[in-house]
Amino acid sequence: MIDFSTIQGVFFDFGGVLINLDKQQCINNLKHVTGYDFSPMIGNYLQSDIFLQLERGLASADDFHREVRRISGSFASDNEIDEAWNSFLLDVPIEKKQLLLELRQYFKIFLLSNTNVIHVERSLEAQFNGNGLTLDNYFDKCYLSNEMHLAKPAREVFEFILQDSGLKSKACLFLDDGEANIEMAASLGFQTYLVKPQEDLWPLFATVINRRTRQRVSCRC
Repeated sequence: MIDFSTIQGVFFDFGGVLINLDKQQCINNLKHVTGYDFSPMIGNYLQSDIFLQLERGLASADDFHREVRRISGSFASDNEIDEAWNSFLLDVPIEKKQLLLELRQYFKIFLLSNTNVIHVERSLEAQFNGNGLTLDNYFDKCYLSNEMHLAKPAREVFEFILQDSGLKSKACLFLDDGEANIEMAASLGFQTYLVKPQEDLWPLFATVINRRTRQRVSCRC
């Protein structure tokens, strides 16, 4: 049971929580352009090999392209590889964008994502910059694995965001679709919520939103 009375900051995972994903489409497209099955290296919650190096910011996009070609023995272009890799990402439903905007009236809102420079350009910038809004309208800060050089579920990720945000773990709610990530956050005192595939998150926050909306209305009367 989440105690919203103590929450000051909410940390959202990105893939599978805010943006819909299609891992199999990505694997199929990479195989189509390279002739190689990269599925052992691509996970729903954490990558391995060159994909993990990219995600931790320890490999550049150029390094990634070269290694994908080396592993597969293909002559796929940078653009072909990027398009296949980006096909992992689908869309952020408008309802979830609206939820983020609503929640920023009550809490500090953060993004905490295992991601990479290629996906950031396609997903964050494309999904949240538009209609007169930018990332800054949705999030107080984005914590990205490729910028932190750390990836969930490492303990150091959660220690870093607590130190940087200035929040105590008991005042933080962390939403993720990966059990290992949830378990690590919970072990450090975060309140947590394991998100189900394509779950509507409005009901989770409905009570606090409705209560605080009523309080705002009553204060104006």
